[in-house]
Amino acid sequence: MTKKVCLITGVGPGTGTALVRRFAEGYAVAMIARNAERLSLLEKEVPGARAFPCDVTDEPALTSTLDQIQQQMGSPSVAIHNAVAGAFGDFQTIDPAVLRRNFEINTMALLHLARSVAPSMIEAGEGAILITGNTSTYRGKADFAGFAPSKAAQRILGESMARSLGPQGVHVAYLAIDAVIDLPWTRKMLPDKPDSFFCRPDDIAGECWHLVHQPRSAWTFDVTIRPDCEPW
Repeated sequence: MTKKVCLITGVGPGTGTALVRRFAEGYAVAMIARNAERLSLLEKEVPGARAFPCDVTDEPALTSTLDQIQQQMGSPSVAIHNAVAGAFGDFQTIDPAVLRRNFEINTMALLHLARSVAPSMIEAGEGAILITGNTSTYRGKADFAGFAPSKAAQRILGESMARSLGPQGVHVAYLAIDAVIDLPWTRKMLPDKPDSFFCRPDDIAGECWHLVHQPRSAWTFDVTIRPDCEPW
């Protein structure tokens, strides 16, 4: 039997790679990211994973890439929008172009992705679209003016999609990660923090797997995960 297809954007060295490895346990995985070299290495390491290098801010390129995935692998039954862009600075100091680009990655790419995969999911009467985010989605801190607005818009777009697609059998969920993700550069930046301070990419991927496979009688839209020591 041919495996179902899971499409993942934002396949970076942390959460994105963990998602690929977790979902490759049951799916053929289509990987989207700008870094072609990283994708090529993962393609060799992970059976059933295929690389599709693409900058999600390039709408024609993204549309072409999504078409290629459908033609070469089949229609995705799971799509995970993990691509993310951020910036620090208050509203008076940020470069407006940075906020615009963050909207392109965080919000507009989600729109294009969902419009591509939703029709086949609706036709099948099943499927899942998962969006990974963080708590900037819910609060506009002073130094997050170049980032939080695009994440808030992303979540609201996801909620609108969930209300539209849910009655048609397609599950849409938003996973906010309220934590510092365990990566080499975050460990270097915070050398005094204990292991328990960080959220492990494999654990994030595990929660994503759980969300995608929730029973229809108990679907979740909003989920926030955090280490047990994280203040909130």
